[in-house]
Amino acid sequence: MLSKRRSPLITQCLKDSETSKPNVMPRLYINRRLAMEHRDNPSLDPACKNAVFNQVYEGLKPSDKYEKTLDYRWPARYDQWWECKFIAEGIIDQGGGFRDSLADMSEELCPSSAECPLPLPFFSRTSNEGALEARDYYVPTRRVKSFRSTSGSGSSWGGAQRKRLSGVGFAWSGVEAAHRRNCQLDQRLSSRGLRSGELAGGHREHGPGDFEFRFGEELVYTTLLSDGQMVELIPGGSNVAVRYEDRCEFIRLVQKVRLEESKQQIAAMQAGLLKVVPQAVLDLLTWQEVEKKVCGDPEISVEALKRLTRYEDLEQSDLRVQYLWEALNNFTNADRSRFLRFVTGRSRLPAPIYVFPDKQGSETSDALPQSSTCSSTLYLPNYPSAKICEEKLRYAAYNCVAIDTDMSPWEE
Repeated sequence: MLSKRRSPLITQCLKDSETSKPNVMPRLYINRRLAMEHRDNPSLDPACKNAVFNQVYEGLKPSDKYEKTLDYRWPARYDQWWECKFIAEGIIDQGGGFRDSLADMSEELCPSSAECPLPLPFFSRTSNEGALEARDYYVPTRRVKSFRSTSGSGSSWGGAQRKRLSGVGFAWSGVEAAHRRNCQLDQRLSSRGLRSGELAGGHREHGPGDFEFRFGEELVYTTLLSDGQMVELIPGGSNVAVRYEDRCEFIRLVQKVRLEESKQQIAAMQAGLLKVVPQAVLDLLTWQEVEKKVCGDPEISVEALKRLTRYEDLEQSDLRVQYLWEALNNFTNADRSRFLRFVTGRSRLPAPIYVFPDKQGSETSDALPQSSTCSSTLYLPNYPSAKICEEKLRYAAYNCVAIDTDMSPWEE
């Protein structure tokens, strides 16, 4: 019965918790060039002041003690929470700049490439020792004690869930059920090490002699945390060997420490989320559904893009449209994500795309495609071949990141 009534209940809970939109939308001045330098070498800015995340966080703080903080509980038709002015970029933000700022923060919190350094200290990468589905995940790092900013990330996720903005691309563990999922992940990671030593319950046929032969004095009361730090399970545990009769207690201590290592950080994120999304809504969703609502779909297939694409002043049979899809077919998923970001300001689906012919009209091999992220519009030149179309689209997706054609950046 509940499963049939769930969707209307969620809709009603969100509607009942709506608040009025503020009279003046916050305007944030963000220097993305400084943020890019920080992302390339985080050691130059240990306090992370230049990161887009911190620039947004500081910009949204109330200017005086009487000013209320944003609650993001506005009606769903208000899908922009602040206006971005990117310094030295010519932008009139009607949604595209805002979505770009979310995508920038996402990439800072949890970079999509395993090769990139971590610009912000809120999450750490898993050690990739678990099952295939647990590879390349992020877990909250216990070293972060800035619970207000951690809570702020949770509020952003809640806003994304209310507004169905799927551009937040960082790895999501479902704070509504974060503890449960992190427990499963940490159990896989820690149990793998335990199984390799044949300490788990299924190997009790091995007696004290076999245990002594395998471990001797090497197995002590310590364990590695997600961030690679070694901690003692009992006082002076690094100097205490695990005895055969204490092996089950050792396993219990390892699991307890691993499952609770980020307890405070998860609680802060959950508190931020609950400021925006009522607990009743989260109770009606699985963590997989929360993840999908906040993050969107990381798999960007050509078929999905086609379903979301509309054409203006172009027929679907037009040769340049055929070249576009042939080019995107040759893109990797990462390439298509960058293309989506170039056109819409979002890195994941769903995101609508509108394709217009460019204003020139004549065949060209030199022009780059243009986009308007505010309206999710791609202006497609008339390329002579699919190969040239692919080259130009890929170049634009990876190199044309700045928003600089709305106006002169020096007008204000």
